Amino acid sequence: MKIYPIETGNFKLDGGAMFGVVPKSIWQKTNPADANNLIEMSMRSLLIEDGNRLTLIDTGLGNKQSDKFFGYYHLFGDKTLDSSLAKLGFCKDDITDVFLTHLHFDHCGGSIEFNKDKTAYQPAFKNAKFWSNKEHWLWATEPNAREKASFLKENIIPIKESGQLEFINLSEDNYIKNSELNFDILCVDGHTEKQMIPHLNYKGKTLVFMADLLPTIGHIPLPYVMSYDTRPLLTLNEKQSFLNLAADKNYFLFLEHDAHNEICTVKHTEKGVRLDKTYTFNEIFN
Repeated sequence: MKIYPIETGNFKLDGGAMFGVVPKSIWQKTNPADANNLIEMSMRSLLIEDGNRLTLIDTGLGNKQSDKFFGYYHLFGDKTLDSSLAKLGFCKDDITDVFLTHLHFDHCGGSIEFNKDKTAYQPAFKNAKFWSNKEHWLWATEPNAREKASFLKENIIPIKESGQLEFINLSEDNYIKNSELNFDILCVDGHTEKQMIPHLNYKGKTLVFMADLLPTIGHIPLPYVMSYDTRPLLTLNEKQSFLNLAADKNYFLFLEHDAHNEICTVKHTEKGVRLDKTYTFNEIFN
């Protein structure tokens, strides 16, 4: 097995929305804001090469939305999903499986693209199975008013229409061992219903793809919960349980949204679990 980090692009979000009840005077120490109160965010994916299988975890924002839509998110940098794959000698047609942690637009938007004449949508990965779960799929396709703006039909419905959609079989305890994709999955419900957090055993270490359970290192303290989360008190409890385990077992946490830190570890302190060290992917696994 080989694992590669994939940069799909960068964007900006409102710092206050990203930190909920935490004052700017505190959160800006780890996530400095610009003059418009926006903080830098990445959209980082993972590519897993395992035998004949090439699995991509999350697909970023994509490129099919309008200029007006992209204007809300202040895209910056020159990294794209295509260029990152090409750097490794791959292209979208090589992908056999696309695992979507959840269906918010910044995690699944790159799954669907326009056809050549921009008259219809089509899967960006024509040879891949797209993996979600039934509970989250229902949540996304019949969205509540609070999340509706994050679940864009053009990102979601074409996946099912293509016939390439598959569902992960969930477990009663929200932890799936040896899933259909040969890695473990933790399901969490604070951010959105049945978000899936992959756990990968790689080179003797546990690498956890954090998605929106832990967007950046600035979100490690328990009260630092996004306003985007549908059940913030549940997020707090889920973070506490996970971070204690991560500190006990020395997990390496792969940060999808931290524009400046790829991987971190955490440790127990008198104030609770806190940041231990930050690393690049290559510092740990090359």
